[in-house]
Amino acid sequence: MSFLARIFGTQRDPRDQWRPLWHSIVEQARDPDWYRMCGVADTVEGRFDMITLVLSLVMLRMEREDSLAPHTALVTELFVEDMEGQLREAGIGDPTVGKKIGNLMSSMGGRLGTYRKALADEDRAELATALKRNVTMSQEDEAEALAERMIRLHKRFERTSADELRKGEVAA
Repeated sequence: MSFLARIFGTQRDPRDQWRPLWHSIVEQARDPDWYRMCGVADTVEGRFDMITLVLSLVMLRMEREDSLAPHTALVTELFVEDMEGQLREAGIGDPTVGKKIGNLMSSMGGRLGTYRKALADEDRAELATALKRNVTMSQEDEAEALAERMIRLHKRFERTSADELRKGEVAA
């Protein structure tokens, strides 16, 4: 979308159709059970880790389907927009926001690759090891419980149709 189109409102933001999905990702990541039952630290870092975990699962689902794959960039843009807003709200100034966003995206990409491999191999031990490395835990011994819950959510996303996903709905 061009700069002038955004200013004058002549075109709709293409990300708008994906905002329900983004809100669903954040809602899933904020589920208290991740923190209560799976040992994720209820901190800023732990919450970021859960957003990237759920976003990774959504990206893996979107990659699998031709009608969704081209739109992963739009969902990623919503992630960046939200993270940028969070950084600014935390008092991070303009000179460092870009660098911090770059670091967040690098972290997200690394996690996505690790989770992709462990989930494809259905290797629970590898997934638990990756989660210990990538998720801020309040209880390290809960990584296996976190891996099991992540696998269940991954399977729910796999059962979710493209239309449901776009609306931010997740199969039971």
